[in-house]
Amino acid sequence: MEQQQPAAFTSYQKFIIFMLALTQFTVILDFMVMSPLGDMLMKSLDLKPANFGIAVSAYAFSAGLSGLLTAGFADKFDRKKLLLFFYIGFIIGTIFCGLAQSYVALVAARIITGLFGGVIGSISLAIMADLFALQQRGRVMGFIQIGFGASQVLGVPISLYLANAWGWEAPFWLVAVVSIAIAILIAFQMKPVVAHLSAQTDRSAGKHLLHIIAKGNYRVGFALTALLSIGGFMMMPFGSAFAVANLGISSEQLPILFMASGICSLVIMPLVGRLSDKIDKFKIFAVASIWMMVMCVVYTNLGPTALPVVIFCNILMMMGILSRTIPASALTSAIPDLSDRGAFMSINSSLQQIAGGIAAAVSGLIVTQPSKGAPLQHYNVVGYVIVVISIISILLMLRVSNMTKKKIAASNKTLPDEPVVLEAI
Repeated sequence: MEQQQPAAFTSYQKFIIFMLALTQFTVILDFMVMSPLGDMLMKSLDLKPANFGIAVSAYAFSAGLSGLLTAGFADKFDRKKLLLFFYIGFIIGTIFCGLAQSYVALVAARIITGLFGGVIGSISLAIMADLFALQQRGRVMGFIQIGFGASQVLGVPISLYLANAWGWEAPFWLVAVVSIAIAILIAFQMKPVVAHLSAQTDRSAGKHLLHIIAKGNYRVGFALTALLSIGGFMMMPFGSAFAVANLGISSEQLPILFMASGICSLVIMPLVGRLSDKIDKFKIFAVASIWMMVMCVVYTNLGPTALPVVIFCNILMMMGILSRTIPASALTSAIPDLSDRGAFMSINSSLQQIAGGIAAAVSGLIVTQPSKGAPLQHYNVVGYVIVVISIISILLMLRVSNMTKKKIAASNKTLPDEPVVLEAI
Protein backbone atom coordinates (compact mmCIF):
# COMPACT_ATOMS: atom_id res chain seq x y z
CA MET A 1 0.00 0.00 0.00
CA GLU A 2 1.42 3.35 -1.00
CA GLN A 3 1.67 6.00 1.62
CA GLN A 4 -0.69 8.90 0.93
CA GLN A 5 -0.06 12.54 1.65
CA PRO A 6 -1.95 13.85 4.72
CA ALA A 7 -5.05 15.87 3.81
CA ALA A 8 -4.75 19.67 3.90
CA PHE A 9 -6.70 21.77 6.41
CA THR A 10 -9.58 24.04 5.45
CA SER A 11 -9.59 27.66 6.62
CA TYR A 12 -12.21 26.86 9.28
CA GLN A 13 -10.21 23.87 10.49
CA LYS A 14 -7.23 26.18 10.87
CA PHE A 15 -9.34 28.50 12.99
CA ILE A 16 -10.48 25.59 15.18
CA ILE A 17 -6.86 24.53 15.69
CA PHE A 18 -5.94 28.09 16.65
CA MET A 19 -8.86 28.38 19.06
CA LEU A 20 -8.22 25.00 20.71
CA ALA A 21 -4.53 25.87 21.04
CA LEU A 22 -5.48 29.10 22.83
CA THR A 23 -7.75 27.27 25.28
CA GLN A 24 -4.98 24.75 25.91
CA PHE A 25 -2.55 27.61 26.50
CA THR A 26 -4.66 29.08 29.30
CA VAL A 27 -5.67 25.80 30.94
CA ILE A 28 -2.12 24.42 30.84
CA LEU A 29 -0.64 27.69 32.07
CA ASP A 30 -3.12 27.77 34.95
CA PHE A 31 -1.97 24.29 36.00
CA MET A 32 1.72 24.61 35.16
CA VAL A 33 2.24 27.94 36.90
CA MET A 34 1.84 26.18 40.24
CA SER A 35 5.16 24.42 39.73
CA PRO A 36 7.37 27.50 39.12
CA LEU A 37 5.50 29.24 41.93
CA GLY A 38 6.28 26.28 44.17
CA ASP A 39 9.44 27.70 45.77
CA MET A 40 7.71 31.06 46.34
CA LEU A 41 4.55 29.49 47.77
CA MET A 42 6.43 27.07 50.02
CA LYS A 43 8.42 29.96 51.48
CA SER A 44 5.66 32.57 51.71
CA LEU A 45 3.03 30.21 53.15
CA ASP A 46 5.56 28.09 55.10
CA LEU A 47 4.50 24.87 53.39
CA LYS A 48 6.10 21.46 53.58
CA PRO A 49 6.49 19.43 50.35
CA ALA A 50 3.53 17.25 51.32
CA ASN A 51 1.30 20.32 51.75
CA PHE A 52 2.34 21.74 48.41
CA GLY A 53 1.71 18.35 46.80
CA ILE A 54 -1.86 18.54 48.11
CA ALA A 55 -2.26 22.06 46.70
CA VAL A 56 -1.20 20.81 43.27
CA SER A 57 -3.24 17.60 43.42
CA ALA A 58 -6.42 19.41 44.57
CA TYR A 59 -6.93 20.67 41.01
CA ALA A 60 -6.28 17.24 39.56
CA PHE A 61 -8.63 15.34 41.86
CA SER A 62 -11.50 17.79 41.37
CA ALA A 63 -10.91 17.72 37.61
CA GLY A 64 -11.05 13.94 37.69
CA LEU A 65 -14.34 13.98 39.59
CA SER A 66 -15.77 16.49 37.14
CA GLY A 67 -14.81 14.28 34.20
CA LEU A 68 -16.64 11.30 35.65
CA LEU A 69 -19.75 13.37 36.40
CA THR A 70 -19.72 14.84 32.90
CA ALA A 71 -19.13 11.60 31.00
CA GLY A 72 -22.74 10.41 31.05
CA PHE A 73 -24.11 13.45 29.21
CA ALA A 74 -21.00 14.62 27.32
CA ASP A 75 -22.43 13.28 24.04
CA LYS A 76 -25.91 14.73 24.57
CA PHE A 77 -25.14 18.39 23.86
CA ASP A 78 -23.53 20.65 21.30
CA ARG A 79 -19.80 20.44 22.04
CA LYS A 80 -19.41 24.18 21.52
CA LYS A 81 -21.92 24.93 24.28
CA LEU A 82 -20.19 22.45 26.61
CA LEU A 83 -16.81 24.00 25.91
CA LEU A 84 -18.08 27.52 26.56
CA PHE A 85 -19.91 26.53 29.77
CA PHE A 86 -16.90 24.84 31.34
CA TYR A 87 -14.48 27.48 30.11
CA ILE A 88 -16.49 30.22 31.83
CA GLY A 89 -16.44 28.14 35.04
CA PHE A 90 -12.69 27.77 34.66
CA ILE A 91 -12.34 31.56 34.40
CA ILE A 92 -14.37 32.06 37.58
CA GLY A 93 -12.22 29.53 39.45
CA THR A 94 -9.03 31.22 38.27
CA ILE A 95 -10.31 34.58 39.52
CA PHE A 96 -10.92 32.99 42.92
CA CYS A 97 -7.29 31.79 42.88
CA GLY A 98 -6.19 35.39 42.41
CA LEU A 99 -8.39 36.48 45.32
CA ALA A 100 -7.14 33.74 47.70
CA GLN A 101 -5.28 35.06 50.74
CA SER A 102 -4.57 31.82 52.60
CA TYR A 103 -3.50 28.25 51.91
CA VAL A 104 -7.00 26.91 52.61
CA ALA A 105 -8.59 29.49 50.31
CA LEU A 106 -6.09 28.67 47.56
CA VAL A 107 -6.80 24.94 47.79
CA ALA A 108 -10.55 25.63 47.64
CA ALA A 109 -10.07 27.86 44.60
CA ARG A 110 -7.95 25.20 42.90
CA ILE A 111 -10.75 22.69 43.46
CA ILE A 112 -13.27 25.00 41.79
CA THR A 113 -10.90 25.64 38.88
CA GLY A 114 -10.31 21.91 38.46
CA LEU A 115 -14.02 21.08 38.42
CA PHE A 116 -14.40 23.17 35.27
CA GLY A 117 -10.93 23.28 33.73
CA GLY A 118 -10.37 19.54 33.90
CA VAL A 119 -13.13 18.85 31.39
CA ILE A 120 -11.96 21.36 28.77
CA GLY A 121 -9.21 19.10 27.45
CA SER A 122 -11.60 16.18 26.87
CA ILE A 123 -14.12 18.42 25.09
CA SER A 124 -11.34 19.81 22.89
CA LEU A 125 -10.20 16.29 21.97
CA ALA A 126 -13.77 15.29 21.13
CA ILE A 127 -14.10 18.36 18.89
CA MET A 128 -10.79 17.50 17.24
CA ALA A 129 -11.88 13.90 16.60
CA ASP A 130 -15.23 15.10 15.19
CA LEU A 131 -13.77 17.67 12.79
CA PHE A 132 -10.50 16.03 11.69
CA ALA A 133 -9.67 12.69 10.06
CA LEU A 134 -7.24 10.38 11.84
CA GLN A 135 -4.61 11.12 9.18
CA GLN A 136 -4.77 14.78 10.25
CA ARG A 137 -4.82 14.35 14.02
CA GLY A 138 -1.10 14.03 14.56
CA ARG A 139 -0.57 17.48 13.03
CA VAL A 140 -3.60 18.85 14.87
CA MET A 141 -2.28 17.59 18.21
CA GLY A 142 1.13 19.00 17.35
CA PHE A 143 -0.32 22.47 16.81
CA ILE A 144 -2.74 22.30 19.74
CA GLN A 145 0.06 21.24 22.05
CA ILE A 146 1.95 24.35 21.00
CA GLY A 147 -0.11 25.82 23.81
CA PHE A 148 2.11 23.81 26.14
CA GLY A 149 5.27 25.31 24.71
CA ALA A 150 3.79 28.80 24.50
CA SER A 151 2.83 28.61 28.16
CA GLN A 152 6.50 28.04 28.97
CA VAL A 153 7.98 30.51 26.47
CA LEU A 154 5.54 33.33 27.23
CA GLY A 155 3.18 32.38 30.04
CA VAL A 156 5.51 31.04 32.73
CA PRO A 157 8.26 33.69 32.38
CA ILE A 158 5.70 36.50 32.31
CA SER A 159 3.88 34.93 35.23
CA LEU A 160 7.09 34.67 37.25
CA TYR A 161 7.91 38.28 36.46
CA LEU A 162 4.46 39.38 37.60
CA ALA A 163 4.73 37.18 40.70
CA ASN A 164 8.09 38.69 41.64
CA ALA A 165 6.71 42.19 41.10
CA TRP A 166 3.18 41.93 42.57
CA GLY A 167 2.93 38.63 44.41
CA TRP A 168 2.11 35.03 43.54
CA GLU A 169 -1.57 35.91 42.86
CA ALA A 170 -0.69 37.95 39.76
CA PRO A 171 -0.27 35.01 37.32
CA PHE A 172 -3.82 33.88 37.97
CA TRP A 173 -5.13 37.33 37.07
CA LEU A 174 -3.14 37.13 33.84
CA VAL A 175 -4.75 33.79 32.96
CA ALA A 176 -8.22 35.13 33.78
CA VAL A 177 -7.90 38.20 31.55
CA VAL A 178 -6.57 36.21 28.57
CA SER A 179 -9.26 33.54 29.04
CA ILE A 180 -12.09 36.07 28.95
CA ALA A 181 -10.93 37.22 25.51
CA ILE A 182 -10.79 33.60 24.29
CA ALA A 183 -14.28 32.87 25.64
CA ILE A 184 -15.64 35.76 23.57
CA LEU A 185 -13.88 34.30 20.50
CA ILE A 186 -15.49 30.88 21.09
CA ALA A 187 -18.94 32.37 21.60
CA PHE A 188 -19.02 34.42 18.41
CA GLN A 189 -16.75 32.65 15.93
CA MET A 190 -17.04 28.91 16.54
CA LYS A 191 -19.80 26.95 14.80
CA PRO A 192 -21.94 24.36 16.66
CA VAL A 193 -20.45 20.85 16.78
CA VAL A 194 -23.49 18.55 16.65
CA ALA A 195 -22.72 15.70 14.21
CA HIS A 196 -22.48 13.24 17.10
CA LEU A 197 -26.05 13.96 18.20
CA SER A 198 -27.51 11.99 15.28
CA ALA A 199 -25.71 8.86 16.49
CA GLN A 200 -27.10 9.05 20.03
CA THR A 201 -29.42 6.49 21.62
CA ASP A 202 -32.02 7.10 24.30
CA ARG A 203 -29.77 5.68 27.02
CA SER A 204 -29.78 7.62 30.26
CA ALA A 205 -26.60 9.32 31.43
CA GLY A 206 -25.93 6.54 33.94
CA LYS A 207 -26.47 3.74 31.40
CA HIS A 208 -24.30 5.55 28.86
CA LEU A 209 -21.50 5.80 31.41
CA LEU A 210 -21.77 2.08 32.25
CA HIS A 211 -21.83 1.29 28.52
CA ILE A 212 -18.49 3.08 28.07
CA ILE A 213 -16.85 1.43 31.07
CA ALA A 214 -18.05 -2.03 29.97
CA LYS A 215 -16.06 -1.98 26.72
CA GLY A 216 -12.74 -3.78 27.08
CA ASN A 217 -10.85 -1.80 24.43
CA TYR A 218 -11.95 1.43 26.09
CA ARG A 219 -10.58 0.21 29.42
CA VAL A 220 -7.19 -0.45 27.83
CA GLY A 221 -7.11 3.16 26.65
CA PHE A 222 -8.09 4.37 30.12
CA ALA A 223 -5.31 2.35 31.76
CA LEU A 224 -2.75 3.72 29.32
CA THR A 225 -3.84 7.31 29.93
CA ALA A 226 -3.61 6.86 33.70
CA LEU A 227 -0.08 5.48 33.50
CA LEU A 228 1.08 8.21 31.13
CA SER A 229 -0.33 10.83 33.46
CA ILE A 230 1.36 9.37 36.53
CA GLY A 231 4.68 9.24 34.72
CA GLY A 232 4.28 12.77 33.39
CA PHE A 233 3.17 14.45 36.62
CA MET A 234 5.50 12.99 39.23
CA MET A 235 8.44 15.30 38.56
CA MET A 236 6.42 18.44 37.85
CA PRO A 237 5.33 19.69 41.32
CA PHE A 238 8.87 20.03 42.64
CA GLY A 239 10.62 21.00 39.42
CA SER A 240 11.32 24.60 40.42
CA ALA A 241 12.12 23.74 44.06
CA PHE A 242 14.63 21.09 42.87
CA ALA A 243 16.22 23.54 40.43
CA VAL A 244 16.67 26.16 43.15
CA ALA A 245 17.52 24.00 46.17
CA ASN A 246 19.52 21.20 44.49
CA LEU A 247 20.85 22.51 41.18
CA GLY A 248 21.74 25.96 42.47
CA ILE A 249 19.54 27.92 40.05
CA SER A 250 18.44 31.30 41.38
CA SER A 251 14.81 32.42 41.37
CA GLU A 252 15.75 35.07 38.79
CA GLN A 253 17.14 32.36 36.47
CA LEU A 254 14.02 30.18 36.60
CA PRO A 255 12.22 32.09 33.80
CA ILE A 256 15.23 31.46 31.54
CA LEU A 257 15.06 27.73 32.27
CA PHE A 258 11.33 27.53 31.52
CA MET A 259 11.64 29.71 28.45
CA ALA A 260 14.36 27.51 26.96
CA SER A 261 12.21 24.40 27.49
CA GLY A 262 9.23 26.20 25.99
CA ILE A 263 11.11 27.20 22.85
CA CYS A 264 12.11 23.57 22.48
CA SER A 265 8.43 22.62 22.76
CA LEU A 266 7.41 25.08 20.06
CA VAL A 267 9.90 23.49 17.68
CA ILE A 268 9.39 19.85 18.62
CA MET A 269 5.58 19.68 18.75
CA PRO A 270 4.79 20.47 15.07
CA LEU A 271 7.67 18.27 13.87
CA VAL A 272 6.51 15.28 15.89
CA GLY A 273 2.94 15.91 14.78
CA ARG A 274 3.94 15.76 11.12
CA LEU A 275 6.06 12.65 11.67
CA SER A 276 3.25 10.86 13.50
CA ASP A 277 0.97 11.39 10.47
CA LYS A 278 3.56 9.89 8.16
CA ILE A 279 5.15 6.99 10.05
CA ASP A 280 4.12 4.51 12.75
CA LYS A 281 2.87 6.36 15.83
CA PHE A 282 3.83 3.55 18.19
CA LYS A 283 7.46 3.62 17.07
CA ILE A 284 7.65 7.34 17.78
CA PHE A 285 6.08 6.80 21.19
CA ALA A 286 8.44 3.96 22.11
CA VAL A 287 11.62 5.80 21.10
CA ALA A 288 10.48 8.97 22.89
CA SER A 289 9.65 7.01 26.05
CA ILE A 290 13.06 5.36 26.19
CA TRP A 291 14.72 8.74 25.63
CA MET A 292 12.62 10.25 28.42
CA MET A 293 13.49 7.45 30.86
CA VAL A 294 17.21 7.96 30.37
CA MET A 295 17.01 11.73 30.79
CA CYS A 296 14.73 11.54 33.85
CA VAL A 297 17.27 9.39 35.67
CA VAL A 298 20.13 11.66 34.65
CA TYR A 299 18.32 14.89 35.57
CA THR A 300 17.00 13.77 38.95
CA ASN A 301 20.50 12.69 40.04
CA LEU A 302 22.15 16.04 39.25
CA GLY A 303 23.78 18.11 41.98
CA PRO A 304 24.79 21.80 41.80
CA THR A 305 25.08 22.46 38.07
CA ALA A 306 25.80 25.42 35.82
CA LEU A 307 22.71 27.00 34.25
CA PRO A 308 23.65 26.14 30.61
CA VAL A 309 24.05 22.46 31.53
CA VAL A 310 20.74 22.44 33.41
CA ILE A 311 19.01 24.02 30.40
CA PHE A 312 20.56 21.48 28.04
CA CYS A 313 19.53 18.50 30.18
CA ASN A 314 16.05 19.95 30.69
CA ILE A 315 15.58 20.40 26.95
CA LEU A 316 16.68 16.82 26.24
CA MET A 317 14.26 15.53 28.86
CA MET A 318 11.39 17.65 27.53
CA MET A 319 12.03 16.36 24.01
CA GLY A 320 11.27 12.84 25.20
CA ILE A 321 8.24 13.83 27.28
CA LEU A 322 6.61 15.91 24.54
CA SER A 323 7.43 13.51 21.70
CA ARG A 324 5.43 10.73 23.29
CA THR A 325 2.40 12.90 24.08
CA ILE A 326 1.33 13.57 20.48
CA PRO A 327 1.30 9.99 19.10
CA ALA A 328 -0.33 8.78 22.34
CA SER A 329 -3.15 11.34 22.07
CA ALA A 330 -3.67 10.67 18.36
CA LEU A 331 -3.91 6.90 18.83
CA THR A 332 -6.15 7.16 21.87
CA SER A 333 -8.57 9.42 19.97
CA ALA A 334 -9.16 6.58 17.47
CA ILE A 335 -10.38 4.12 20.12
CA PRO A 336 -13.98 5.30 20.72
CA ASP A 337 -16.90 5.17 18.31
CA LEU A 338 -18.51 8.46 17.25
CA SER A 339 -21.51 7.96 19.56
CA ASP A 340 -19.22 7.35 22.55
CA ARG A 341 -16.50 9.88 21.83
CA GLY A 342 -17.49 12.63 24.27
CA ALA A 343 -18.05 10.23 27.17
CA PHE A 344 -14.83 8.35 26.42
CA MET A 345 -12.84 11.58 26.34
CA SER A 346 -14.44 12.78 29.58
CA ILE A 347 -13.61 9.57 31.44
CA ASN A 348 -10.17 9.54 29.86
CA SER A 349 -9.56 13.12 30.98
CA SER A 350 -10.93 12.28 34.41
CA LEU A 351 -8.53 9.38 34.85
CA GLN A 352 -5.70 11.54 33.55
CA GLN A 353 -6.42 14.20 36.16
CA ILE A 354 -6.94 11.75 39.01
CA ALA A 355 -3.75 9.91 38.11
CA GLY A 356 -1.93 13.23 37.95
CA GLY A 357 -3.26 14.11 41.39
CA ILE A 358 -2.12 10.76 42.76
CA ALA A 359 1.29 11.31 41.16
CA ALA A 360 1.65 14.76 42.74
CA ALA A 361 0.55 13.47 46.15
CA VAL A 362 2.84 10.42 45.99
CA SER A 363 5.72 12.60 44.83
CA GLY A 364 5.08 14.80 47.86
CA LEU A 365 5.40 11.75 50.10
CA ILE A 366 8.61 10.56 48.43
CA VAL A 367 10.37 13.92 48.32
CA THR A 368 11.43 15.42 51.64
CA GLN A 369 13.12 18.67 52.69
CA PRO A 370 14.88 18.74 56.09
CA SER A 371 14.46 22.51 56.49
CA LYS A 372 13.25 25.53 54.55
CA GLY A 373 15.59 26.19 51.60
CA ALA A 374 17.55 22.95 52.12
CA PRO A 375 18.14 20.58 49.15
CA LEU A 376 15.28 18.20 48.38
CA GLN A 377 15.92 14.57 49.21
CA HIS A 378 14.84 11.42 47.33
CA TYR A 379 13.91 13.31 44.15
CA ASN A 380 15.93 10.73 42.22
CA VAL A 381 13.59 7.99 43.50
CA VAL A 382 10.84 9.75 41.55
CA GLY A 383 12.94 9.32 38.40
CA TYR A 384 13.29 5.58 38.98
CA VAL A 385 9.54 5.18 39.54
CA ILE A 386 8.92 6.97 36.24
CA VAL A 387 11.16 4.45 34.44
CA VAL A 388 9.10 1.48 35.69
CA ILE A 389 5.80 3.18 34.78
CA SER A 390 7.10 4.11 31.31
CA ILE A 391 8.07 0.51 30.51
CA ILE A 392 4.54 -0.64 31.30
CA SER A 393 3.17 2.25 29.23
CA ILE A 394 5.11 1.11 26.16
CA LEU A 395 3.55 -2.36 26.40
CA LEU A 396 0.05 -0.92 26.74
CA MET A 397 0.61 1.49 23.85
CA LEU A 398 1.57 -1.44 21.63
CA ARG A 399 -1.78 -3.03 22.40
CA VAL A 400 -3.64 0.22 21.67
CA SER A 401 -1.78 0.57 18.36
CA ASN A 402 -2.73 -2.96 17.31
CA MET A 403 -6.37 -2.40 18.29
CA THR A 404 -6.52 0.81 16.29
CA LYS A 405 -5.08 -0.82 13.17
CA LYS A 406 -7.58 -3.66 13.37
CA LYS A 407 -10.48 -1.22 13.82
CA ILE A 408 -9.46 0.86 10.81
CA ALA A 409 -8.84 -2.23 8.69
CA ALA A 410 -12.36 -3.45 9.51
CA SER A 411 -13.78 -0.01 8.71
CA ASN A 412 -11.90 -0.03 5.40
CA LYS A 413 -13.57 -3.31 4.43
CA THR A 414 -16.99 -1.91 5.31
CA LEU A 415 -16.37 1.39 3.49
CA PRO A 416 -14.09 0.51 0.56
CA ASP A 417 -14.43 3.94 -1.04
CA GLU A 418 -12.79 5.70 1.91
CA PRO A 419 -9.00 5.28 1.81
CA VAL A 420 -7.19 4.55 5.05
CA VAL A 421 -3.53 5.29 5.56
CA LEU A 422 -2.40 2.41 7.76
CA GLU A 423 1.21 3.55 7.58
CA ALA A 424 0.24 6.74 9.40
CA ILE A 425 -1.14 4.83 12.36
